[in-house]
Amino acid sequence: MGMAMILIALATGTGLQQAIRDKTAAFNGHLTVAPFENNASKVSLTPLFLDTEMLSSVRDLEGVSQLQGVAYIGGMLKNETTFEGIVFKGVDSEYDWTRLEDFRIAGSFAEVKENAIVISETLAQRLQLKIGDGIRAYFQNSINQKIPSSRNFQVVAIYNSGFPDIDNTHIIGALDQVRSLKKWSPKSVGNYEVFLEDFETQESMGDQIYDMLPAEVDVVSLGEKYQSIFQWIALFDYNILIILLVMIIVGVINMATALLVLIFERSRMIGLLKTMGATDHFLQTLFLSNGGLILIKGLVWGNAIGLVFYVSQKYGKWITLDPTTYYVKVAPVALDVLLVLGLNFFVLITSLLCLWIPLWVVSKIEPHRVIRFR
Repeated sequence: MGMAMILIALATGTGLQQAIRDKTAAFNGHLTVAPFENNASKVSLTPLFLDTEMLSSVRDLEGVSQLQGVAYIGGMLKNETTFEGIVFKGVDSEYDWTRLEDFRIAGSFAEVKENAIVISETLAQRLQLKIGDGIRAYFQNSINQKIPSSRNFQVVAIYNSGFPDIDNTHIIGALDQVRSLKKWSPKSVGNYEVFLEDFETQESMGDQIYDMLPAEVDVVSLGEKYQSIFQWIALFDYNILIILLVMIIVGVINMATALLVLIFERSRMIGLLKTMGATDHFLQTLFLSNGGLILIKGLVWGNAIGLVFYVSQKYGKWITLDPTTYYVKVAPVALDVLLVLGLNFFVLITSLLCLWIPLWVVSKIEPHRVIRFR
């Protein structure tokens, strides 16, 4: 049961970490390249233009899988009865929609162009919108703009990210709309999203890209951008470690108790073997082997229970979560084969080493005392 609990904790903890990391990366990239003014704001304040040679040098870096330009502008969606504040994310024709495909619940991302937009399920419900409906948006670039700019959009797709901060405000449309509203040049963007092949390399890759860029451009990692979220999911590692230690301690105590019972039940046999010349080390190894067999059986059953839980949750999705708290609707699970094998080896070796402690009882058994009693 201890091994089963360890695998369940590992599968759910690791799965939730990966799901949240992949989800935040899908909407933001692993790294954000932007002017310093834009990094401190949720919208794009100043335009950014990097020449083709510089963009190619970043794309060609080993470990970079994709680079795409986007821009953000704040605004408002309004229908006949209500309105909602929004952040409009502009994307170009090279934007990789496949990363958001898992979050699409209606419509098609292929239709996003010109006056078409992708809206969250939350905003769609609040504004009573469905695929094909039109909506009017208003944008104001500065406090000096007396009359806000307006655009008519058509909803072509609806998504649900599970992140309240995104679902409550973000819509996605054409980058040219943001350029037009802000009066930027045709090749300007608000920032570039950089996607990496390995999430763990974001810090080193961020430093490497930063050294390649002009002084007025900054590189922010996903961990820095969503620091509170990543600090929270980092605590899962401590939870898993605590469960691992507690389960090992409980398992070793139970195994030690069972081993002591076996020794006391076989005390006369131990005394008889000692009179025949058996050494304490031989007898201790004999009982340790017996305890090891019991331990291996326990590990086999524990792994079986843990893997059954993993497979049933992965495909059955029977455990659900509150997305406002955990950012996902279904508890995700993930297991690494090498990690599971290493964990089993660690538990087995640690338990066997600890079982040597109760085996000192064997050396204390005196043949002339135990053989005479029946």
